[in-house]
Amino acid sequence: MDIRSIRKLIEIVEESNIAEIEIKEGEHTVRISRNKEPIIMQSAPMQQHHMQQPPMQAPTPAAGAEAAPAPAPAAETGQKITSPMVGTFYAAPSPDAPDFAKVGQKINVGDTLCIIEAMKIMNPIEAEVSGTIKQVVVQNGEPVEFGQTLFIIE
Repeated sequence: MDIRSIRKLIEIVEESNIAEIEIKEGEHTVRISRNKEPIIMQSAPMQQHHMQQPPMQAPTPAAGAEAAPAPAPAAETGQKITSPMVGTFYAAPSPDAPDFAKVGQKINVGDTLCIIEAMKIMNPIEAEVSGTIKQVVVQNGEPVEFGQTLFIIE
């Protein structure tokens, strides 16, 4: 079950008089309750490519533990534009329209950088600083969390 389906279920529970809902999909179970109980998601261990990521990280300490952390801060040396809410990130006003902001583009304060859809409301996110877009951290259509970095501006 993907995050969009879970969010849709949460919206259904919020908009209705349903106190609790539990959905089973294969080995996955999602339970949503209005009684301030946590959302519980249980699943059997899944075999994914995540098992390949630790070996990628393992060589860096052997090669030089200080070399790997240096590039990560370098990528974050600009001003971060973060999400002011939980929702879905959209880089363009419609699927066939060009993106609001692209890497290398110069922006000014007040320029629209993206849209975040939250509870079926489209919220434009505007630049708080002027500069050049160094990195677009989130991909179109991805869910974002409050405070998550969306753009890095130089």
